[in-house]
Amino acid sequence: MKICKAAIAAIMALPIGAAAQEADSVLSGRVTTAAYMIGAGRTRVLDTYLSQEHFAGPGFTFLASIERQRPGSRWLTAMQHQANIALADDRASQASELEGSYNFYWGRYYSWQLLSDRLTLMAGGMVDANIGFIYNTANGNNPAQARLHVNIMPSAAVSYKFRIGSRRMAVRYEVQLPLVGIMFSPNYGQSYYELFSRGDYDHNIVPTTLASAPCFRQQLMADVNLGRRFTLRFGYLGDYQQARVNNLKSHVYSHRFMIGFVKRFKLISYRP
Repeated sequence: MKICKAAIAAIMALPIGAAAQEADSVLSGRVTTAAYMIGAGRTRVLDTYLSQEHFAGPGFTFLASIERQRPGSRWLTAMQHQANIALADDRASQASELEGSYNFYWGRYYSWQLLSDRLTLMAGGMVDANIGFIYNTANGNNPAQARLHVNIMPSAAVSYKFRIGSRRMAVRYEVQLPLVGIMFSPNYGQSYYELFSRGDYDHNIVPTTLASAPCFRQQLMADVNLGRRFTLRFGYLGDYQQARVNNLKSHVYSHRFMIGFVKRFKLISYRP
């Protein structure tokens, strides 16, 4: 009789155990914050392979940022997709350059929660992979320049949450600096015909450091919660890319006012 009662109790406990295990699985889900933004602003371009002139004009940017973190974990995974396009004129308005690029950023941060979770500090690193081009409308020979690089970038961010009345708000500052990397560049006086048709390699894959490619990227963003499901994000994105390799100088400085929205959701991962 005692054995039967024990068996019945064990069977009745199975749903409770399954529910508890499912609850643990839910708690193990990753919280994802995704932001989608567009921006406009000024771009300054210099590439001495194409021209000694400085070019400046309007540009546009699309930025998608995704961050994932497990509840209770201090580690956070971040990904960003950034696409730029700009049309710049020289100072005499006699020539133009079209600049475009795509950057993929992937990184990991370690976070600290302070002031009752209102203040968050994050430090870590990112890998930046870039592909792009610059096209000069006035050049007959070698009118275009390819842009390719991969950088390892120490990164840091700080955010602060607060309220104004019943409205929840937050501000965040984020910065990245390249430490080391590699980039593609033709050498001074080398044509793309020599490089690709004749296969004349001339130090075209160049290691870079903060000294030879002192780039800098920063974001200052503000979040305003407008309801249970919608958060407005706006702010400034500054991306300053420059390099001096193979006796050539180049830079692309972009300043963007950004605006978009933020979505937060939870991805549930069930344990076997």
